[in-house]
Amino acid sequence: MNTKSHSESYKQAGVDITAGYKAVELMKASVARTRTSGVESGIGGFGGLFAPDLTEIKNPVLVSGTDGVGTKLKIAFLMDKHDTVGIDCVAMCVNDVVCCGAKPLFFLDYIACGKNVPEKIASIVEGVAEGCVQSGSALIGGETAEMPGFYPEDEYDLAGFSVGIVDREKVIDRTKMQAGDVILALPSSGVHSNGFSLVRKVFRVDEGDIHRKYDELDGRELGEVLLTPTKIYVRPILALLEQVTVKGISHITGGGFYENIPRSFPEGLSAKIEKKAVRTPPIFPLIAAEGHIDERDLFNTFNMGVGMSVVVSPADADKALEVLRGAGEDAYVIGEVVRSDDGVILC
Repeated sequence: MNTKSHSESYKQAGVDITAGYKAVELMKASVARTRTSGVESGIGGFGGLFAPDLTEIKNPVLVSGTDGVGTKLKIAFLMDKHDTVGIDCVAMCVNDVVCCGAKPLFFLDYIACGKNVPEKIASIVEGVAEGCVQSGSALIGGETAEMPGFYPEDEYDLAGFSVGIVDREKVIDRTKMQAGDVILALPSSGVHSNGFSLVRKVFRVDEGDIHRKYDELDGRELGEVLLTPTKIYVRPILALLEQVTVKGISHITGGGFYENIPRSFPEGLSAKIEKKAVRTPPIFPLIAAEGHIDERDLFNTFNMGVGMSVVVSPADADKALEVLRGAGEDAYVIGEVVRSDDGVILC
């Protein structure tokens, strides 16, 4: 810890730089968990150094993704639980990167807060580190900005970005997709990190009881269910890519089925989804009932239980399911590719 840097005037203005040094000390063990063979620097420098292994990559392409946690953070504030939102932050980035066929290499985070409480910051980073471990990424740097007067003292924002790599010839090529291809679903862990402005409105969480228990949620507290971290799909998808030709991958985030599935489809083809096949966790029917939300809006806002969709040829479908299930994902078929310009057809 830096013991010589201190500004009493800055502290009186609301920024305690020594708290930042303490937070860094507290997070070092978490960051160390994420270290991979390419890391060439420790935290605390002006930049994170990473040397990728290119021995088996003929034509390397870097793939990047950035995102935040959004208003799901409001649930963390109300629950005073901060060690899982970092997983969400990493997941929102690495799940996007792997949709291109890329392997995430490293991650950086950005935390802006009203008051730097070192223990809270370290707890947030603990979650970020866990997300990095789950995705095989190294946490090589970050920034904590104490911004009094901009954020309330007990609130913060969290964002980050991931950088991955893929051989150009292995980039997912959606032009190979054709009518009759099979669409597989990888189950979500719940709401993930999207649609929380609507969720908060439906349950009136800002003025209600976040600790309320629902029979529909097996007696669990609402806040506990909503804070369930976003699932990270990197390892099962990378395992799949090694054994099966994948024609399209969609990360189902904000905008739900209607916005995200078409992003991995070429023009002239659409996804025909069997609604009865979709395995929907109980939180979504509860949201629909409490908020009187129609089906169209549900599927255009939430993942509805499908965190990621994958398109393969009919001949590869069984093998793909076998690989995904072997990697711990209870994948299943939800539809097929059809000739249409509708994007998504729910039937």
